[in-house]
Amino acid sequence: MKNNSLKKAVALNYVPSKDEAPQIIAKGSGYVAEKIIEQGKKHDVKIHEDQSLIQLLYQLELNQQIPSELYPIIAEIFAMVYQAERIAGIKKDA
Repeated sequence: MKNNSLKKAVALNYVPSKDEAPQIIAKGSGYVAEKIIEQGKKHDVKIHEDQSLIQLLYQLELNQQIPSELYPIIAEIFAMVYQAERIAGIKKDA
C-alpha cells in the first residue's frame, strides 16, 4: 500500500538580479523532507506550509523555474517573508 500522506518539502530560491523566476533548489518526502525543513530552520529560512501548493511544486524538477501560473501565489509568499524580515530587522536595530 502506498503512503500518500508522507510529508513533502520543496525549497525555492530567487535572486531577482539573476533569476527570471524562483526555482526549485531542493525537494523530498518523508525523511528527506524533514531534513530539508531542519536545514531551513537551522539557517533561519522562513518556512511556509501549504499542502496544495506543495503538491504543485513537487511535480517540478530540481533547478526548474516555477511556471508563470504560480507567480502570483509565490510572489505573495515572498512578499510576506521580505516584510517579516524587514520588520524583524527594524526590531533588532531598535
